Amino acid sequence: MSMMKGFSNVFRIPELRKKIFITLGLVAVCRLVSLIPTPGVDWAALNELMKSFEGNSLFSWFDTFTGGALGQCSIGFLSIWPYISASIVIQLLSSIIPSLQKLKKDGENGRQQIAQITRYLTIVLCVIQAWGIATMLTNPSMLGLDRNVTLVTNPGLGFHLMTVIGMTAASLFVMWVADQITAFGVGNGASLIIMINITSRLPEALESAYKRYFVAKQAHVTELGILVLFFLLVVMLTVMLTQGVRKVTIHSTRRSAGGANTYGMRQTFMPLKVNYTGVMPIIFASPLIQIAAAGFRYIAPEGSALYTFALRLNDPSNIIHLSIYSVLIVFFTFFWVATQFNAIDISENLKKDGSYIPGVRPGRTTAEFLDDMMTKITIIGAAFLLGIALVPMVLMGWLKIPFALASFFGGTSLLIIVGVALDTLRILESHLLVRKYDGFLRHGRLRGRSGQ
Repeated sequence: MSMMKGFSNVFRIPELRKKIFITLGLVAVCRLVSLIPTPGVDWAALNELMKSFEGNSLFSWFDTFTGGALGQCSIGFLSIWPYISASIVIQLLSSIIPSLQKLKKDGENGRQQIAQITRYLTIVLCVIQAWGIATMLTNPSMLGLDRNVTLVTNPGLGFHLMTVIGMTAASLFVMWVADQITAFGVGNGASLIIMINITSRLPEALESAYKRYFVAKQAHVTELGILVLFFLLVVMLTVMLTQGVRKVTIHSTRRSAGGANTYGMRQTFMPLKVNYTGVMPIIFASPLIQIAAAGFRYIAPEGSALYTFALRLNDPSNIIHLSIYSVLIVFFTFFWVATQFNAIDISENLKKDGSYIPGVRPGRTTAEFLDDMMTKITIIGAAFLLGIALVPMVLMGWLKIPFALASFFGGTSLLIIVGVALDTLRILESHLLVRKYDGFLRHGRLRGRSGQ
């Protein structure tokens, strides 16, 4: 009841109501971009070909996170992903390149320069990825597809240039729309666009569930009830993983406001997130496996050991795929924490601020304490993340659940949906509380992925 009252209060605030309508309008524009077909491509042939590789290829993965733009061969296929990829690359490089490290610490001016570098890199990635897509559409055999399938009516340099210009322009337009949502709407524009792309596949998932349990009757309806309860359990665990933090007590000594040589003690805490990496390990692991499998199928002759290995690697129910996928997720979880969590910088900042962890000496000892603490937390986070990531594959492999339905039971899809929803609700709740309205919860407050 409190949740419903909170939503009704949202539309009572004119400024917030305007932000919501702006966000909805701009998101709708992004969805329209994903429906514009790429000239020169037989989208009907591609869509028919996609059905034979459902849930078992690189195409299905990209089709889910572009909101079906691949199946329709849209110029909006790249969507916001080149910008996300560029942001990840710059974020990783900023931890090892001194000049980027300096910009990162240079306040608002440094952040603007990093943002500009990220946009330039986005253009480069758009051109490279669009050219690669045009090449693969022209030569489907590169992904191990039927060599006799013709997807492009007039292949050649003209088609490549037209595809690169169209997809690059569409991706940059979506990036601009994301910036407008962030500036004038509600929430983070890039995250909202990704979430809407994923949730746009929900009607297809519901349709596949209806056909499975009520039309074709491939399974008893009791299984559907169990899946609904299981879905609620997975969502609950995902929320716990997203919200979970380990609070490290921090004591700070501050000079009193009177200007005398007296100090006051202030106690706060540092939140160390259980899921510090977010969805990055899954985003790294999934395409890496599928690209490797597609590459092996392309270079290996049919019937060879390498070709057989590639088929098993691309099968989500195969033990080889599950094992390598699990190892990659755990590896990238620790890799991301190692590159992004700088315990030495944190300890130095605490020391400069006159803060310390009770019972721990400032400086190197504090850095070692935080590093050890984060390692233990990461082990727990990696285990939870791995469990949630494997749920869709287990459902597809053991229960033969369609990919369109199974993808909402875990993995990147559910983590992104839950994380973005929590962030957006937290922003809305902050607007409500500032204007003396009740929030969404009767007790406590929502906390987004930032831990706030």
